Amino acid sequence: MTVSSEVHRTLAIDSGFVACRECDALQATSRLSAGDVIVCCRCSAHLGHRRGASLDRVLPLTLAAGVMFMLANTSPVVVIEVAGNRSATSLLGTVVELYRQGVTGVAVMVFLTGFVAPAAQLILLAYALAALATRRRLRALPAAVRLLAALRPWAMVEIFVLGALVALVKLAGLARVIPGVGLWSLFAVVILMAAAQATFDAAGYWARVRALP
Repeated sequence: MTVSSEVHRTLAIDSGFVACRECDALQATSRLSAGDVIVCCRCSAHLGHRRGASLDRVLPLTLAAGVMFMLANTSPVVVIEVAGNRSATSLLGTVVELYRQGVTGVAVMVFLTGFVAPAAQLILLAYALAALATRRRLRALPAAVRLLAALRPWAMVEIFVLGALVALVKLAGLARVIPGVGLWSLFAVVILMAAAQATFDAAGYWARVRALP
């Protein structure tokens, strides 16, 4: 489920009515408390839930992911040693090398999906959560959340990590391959962002935003 569809369902639940995505039954709901779950009265499909104070954990996870992302772009992802000669590159170094080799299209795609989209996603998520941390209704907050949902399919750090692992396996028989700090940092980014997205409670978020001065 995308963030935007979760937000739409959240608004419906908070308004007192929700339509089941499985059987289209329209039913009245009461306000959710922390830990409550709503199921369809007709088909028992899951309609919504409230995770309580989980939002307080999302900002630290996001900031930690941001630190790991910066480390991944300033440290070698992998070190290759052949006949005593070592070669190492970072994530951005990979983009530069692809461009120098004439593979411009691939370089642009790696740059957009491996750097621009994840960086923008981290910044927007931190901005959205900063409104709760500072207890202020920040400017352009709804637009930032919508852009965050639109960027989610384009942030493909996990695909880059998977590609790096495949390359490491294939190169293992030809040269000495040493995973660098950047690769472990990318692993951490994937795990931290997954944890942040799993912890993010859209219903609780918008309820707290509406209560801001």
